[in-house]
Amino acid sequence: MHQSGEKPNRLRVLAEAFRLYTERRLLFVFAMGFASGLPLLLTMGTLQIWLTEAGVSLTAVGLFALTGTPYTLKFLWAPLVDRVPVPLLSRRMGRRRSWMLVIQACLMVSIFALGLSDPAAHPLHTAAWAIAVAFFSASQDIVIDAYRIEILDPAQQGAGAAMTQAGYRFGLIAAGAGALYLADIVTYWAVVYAAMALLVLVGMAAALLAPVPPEDTHHRPDGIPAAPALHAMVIEPFREFLTRHSLTSALVILAFILLYKFGDAFAGSMANPFFIKIGFSKTEIANASKIFGVFATLAGVFLGGLLVKQYGVLNTLLWCGVLQMLSNLMFAALAIVGRDVGFLYLTVGIENITGGMASSAFVAYSSLLCNTTYTGTQFALLTSFMAFGRTWLSTSSGWLAEHTDWVTFFAVSTAVALPGLLLLVWMTRHLPLERQIHQPTSDNNTNKIK
Repeated sequence: MHQSGEKPNRLRVLAEAFRLYTERRLLFVFAMGFASGLPLLLTMGTLQIWLTEAGVSLTAVGLFALTGTPYTLKFLWAPLVDRVPVPLLSRRMGRRRSWMLVIQACLMVSIFALGLSDPAAHPLHTAAWAIAVAFFSASQDIVIDAYRIEILDPAQQGAGAAMTQAGYRFGLIAAGAGALYLADIVTYWAVVYAAMALLVLVGMAAALLAPVPPEDTHHRPDGIPAAPALHAMVIEPFREFLTRHSLTSALVILAFILLYKFGDAFAGSMANPFFIKIGFSKTEIANASKIFGVFATLAGVFLGGLLVKQYGVLNTLLWCGVLQMLSNLMFAALAIVGRDVGFLYLTVGIENITGGMASSAFVAYSSLLCNTTYTGTQFALLTSFMAFGRTWLSTSSGWLAEHTDWVTFFAVSTAVALPGLLLLVWMTRHLPLERQIHQPTSDNNTNKIK
């Protein structure tokens, strides 16, 4: 009798989980996640392959990484996107959706123009358009993140983080494997980038059809912020976040945001060179990391979303962070094993599943930290800190890889993840989540998000 009673309970849990991810608002979040992930590789991995084929020097290809700087600086213009409405459109569509539509139109044009550039003859023109794509992509992230946080209930933030990550990964597949497969067929990069520009229509359709958040009312009809609002628009979001706790607590939270994914980024920045150096072909790497790895990440983000709902944000952050850190040792094991395709898939699978789980918990945590009055600005601040760790702090990984063996390198990448986890342990003991978030929650919701 006991066993027969357990089976319906398990089925009920699975049915509730399925319904959670098919809720209408979460489907819009998924589509917007796709729109958010699409532009990233068009200025990074996919662009690097195009530059190499065009004969651009490796030094110049490396410098093109700086075109991603807007992702680390987006908090500077986030107050504008967060608080100022779009004239005419905001009255009809709401502030969030109108900004989304305008930015996506600009993003489509800039991706198309990037494809028409000639990196061999005019690399600076290509770089300028790549920066434009990164700028509009980062701006789109500001409004999409704000929309997701405002449209979902606190108990849905874990599932929302999972759906965002899932859509984001499908966008990466389209701009990564999809763009490369298309480039093999048509051979013209202008056609490839034109096709990618058309995929921005997915995000535009979501912006047009999605509901208006209840908080989306902070604007005047003429679309110009009142003078007192300028202080609130620029200074108040940062002041509110930094003064919500003691200075020590605020600095610990920001340091944690900076360091939580640092070990993962440190190892990931050298993953592809490592695969090539030990003898894997580009096709083997593409199939393992661009296709299989993305679906492994999807499994991880959905599992992470369920764990957040079941065990709370901080507990999930800690245990998924530990698994994420230990997954770097799989690369060290692969360095010992050598060129083994089966072990490559095992390494990529473990790394992506654990990274996806940690990412879901991390996005849910960052979302809960935001005051809904300043959602876009505060979330942009947090993700800019994370991007700074990913983009700038991990630049020393190449030097370390050149001066050590691969086993040592990935052992060090495991060790550099420890500071972020130690900060998290301190936070779980001395800074409960209900003291970190802006708005008090009910006892029921507090239990779910603690």
